[in-house]
Amino acid sequence: MEDGDRDRFLSDGAARTNGDRNRNVPHMWSQWQLLDSVLPTGGFAHSFGLEAAIQVRIVTGPEDLKTYVIHVLENTASLLLPFVYSATISPDMETWHKLDRTLDSMLTNDVSRKASISQGSALMRVASAVFSELPILKVMRDTSLCTGNVRFHQAPIFGMICGLLGMDPEASQKGYMYITMRDLVSAATRLNLVGPLGAAVLQHQIALISDDLSRKWMGRPVEDACQSCPLIDTVQGCHGYLFSRLFCS
Repeated sequence: MEDGDRDRFLSDGAARTNGDRNRNVPHMWSQWQLLDSVLPTGGFAHSFGLEAAIQVRIVTGPEDLKTYVIHVLENTASLLLPFVYSATISPDMETWHKLDRTLDSMLTNDVSRKASISQGSALMRVASAVFSELPILKVMRDTSLCTGNVRFHQAPIFGMICGLLGMDPEASQKGYMYITMRDLVSAATRLNLVGPLGAAVLQHQIALISDDLSRKWMGRPVEDACQSCPLIDTVQGCHGYLFSRLFCS
């Protein structure tokens, strides 16, 4: 190969590499933003039943809190990761609507069901406005609102957005576990169970357990979805009966 040909070959290769990288950069920043607590999806208005667990004396201190967080993550992994996975690998409206209907029939208490719908609706509204590189999101949202048959549950919507942003299924499922852990630990801080530094330490300690749970339930079909810790679901269902409460669920 002549020097001139080699230079052109290297230049073309570098241009292709830079072009591929530049196309991926916007999606990468959007993926990070999807996991950012600043994104106003309403996650911090929910305690995943922790507030009710405190009032019924299931959680009384830091050790109880750690156990509770682990059980919530186990429930999240076993019940919701299959929906996140299925929506990530098939991020289209038909799959989303089917998953939404299935999840709506599987949620066993009204509190968790309303929390899922509230956060999912907010996520879809925010994502369709923020991620301008995905105009299909607005089309899907508007079409679904017109039909009136979609509940907008959070897990399928999160997985679908991850798929449209080019996130691989492993990252999307671990990302969903992360935002669940983040919001639950934040709720514990506002309920005065743990301080900000203690919350950060707790989150770091539980990260490996969360990773193990993610791997255990990763890549499962929706047919495998189940409640692995039904007591947590029962406690969350009591939230509506609390005389005074800080959180919506």
